Amino acid sequence: MAAEQALALVVRGTDWSETSRITTLFTLEFGKVRALAKGGRRLKSNFDCAFDLLTVCRVVFLRKASGGLDLLTEARMEERFPVLRTNLPALYAGYYVAELLSDGTQDYDPHPELFEAALGTLRDLGNGADTRDAATGFELVWLRELGYSPRLDACATCGADVVPAGAARAAFSPAAGGALCPTCGPAAPDRRWLSAAGLAALRDLAEPPDRGGGLPVLSPGVRAELRPLLGQTVSFVLGRRPRLLGYVDG
Repeated sequence: MAAEQALALVVRGTDWSETSRITTLFTLEFGKVRALAKGGRRLKSNFDCAFDLLTVCRVVFLRKASGGLDLLTEARMEERFPVLRTNLPALYAGYYVAELLSDGTQDYDPHPELFEAALGTLRDLGNGADTRDAATGFELVWLRELGYSPRLDACATCGADVVPAGAARAAFSPAAGGALCPTCGPAAPDRRWLSAAGLAALRDLAEPPDRGGGLPVLSPGVRAELRPLLGQTVSFVLGRRPRLLGYVDG
């Protein structure tokens, strides 16, 4: 077994014995990795981090060829987000990011942009960003990286204009994969309605993010439209409603 090195975000952890811990990591280099840290609960070990959720670590692990748990041999803490521990809404939003990474990605399927978006979102939350706007930005990157980015330029069903001249709103269907025209919209049982302003904001947010530009500030009206729509879309892709979603949206 060859040793691998990676930069990892801890997204799940469970105690395995009195001294060891099973941890799920989302890594920059390899995607999701599930590994056993033998002795990870001891005060003195090869690990200088406790594998707390949302801790960024530089890890060394042995990859198991049989498909079982990998074996962590070293871990060095690189970054923590202590401000989240003093802000409960921000902490819940961080846990929501961890849930989507843990439950919504495949083992050894690397997504460097998703990893960077996760760290950027946690840093934004630590700097006081609105938790709902931070969640919205991350959800759209998650959807795009998994291949479920909604179609917004034309009707996801027939390709017609989504908002023809004179129309004040457009339909959106997670099952159909995006925005729908006035003909296809009423036939979609899971449709939601978006104002022209809401659709324009969603189109802007769906573009590849520029982390250097910071998070966009959404108006209360647009935010009220987008949050349930994206929550429904994420739930459709995940196959269930995320456990932390209600805590993010209040």
